Amino acid sequence: MSTPVNPARPAFTLTNPAGLYDPAPNGYSHVALLQPGARLVFVAGQGGENEHGELPADFGAQVRQGLSNLRIALEAAGAGPSDVAKLTVLIVDHSEARLHVFGEELVRAFGPGPKPTCTLIPVPRLALDGMLFEVEAVAVLAG
Repeated sequence: MSTPVNPARPAFTLTNPAGLYDPAPNGYSHVALLQPGARLVFVAGQGGENEHGELPADFGAQVRQGLSNLRIALEAAGAGPSDVAKLTVLIVDHSEARLHVFGEELVRAFGPGPKPTCTLIPVPRLALDGMLFEVEAVAVLAG
């Protein structure tokens, strides 16, 4: 049986079903259930480059900028962080330390409440030289 962790959201509900470990300390939920009539917003992978295409060398700065870029893209679609049901995160040379940095920045960007479902994929390289982080999102808006 599932227990909703965000029942106030009209477009979808995040749940963590009994029988699965608690993913909250790792910054995600297991399941997002869409309500009938919901509209989906797909946001392409956002990296750590600023509006001028400049990419900092620091991983934390790239995560912060990537999540800021995600917020800008969501706002352009009429959505915000609380509308995000699913994240896919790509990290070059992934480590526990980088996971911790990502987790801190995710709380800063999304607030202290439940986090979206998320898949983190360690990768050897991303599209641009020096790119260390990329995040894509699926947001859900009420119909």
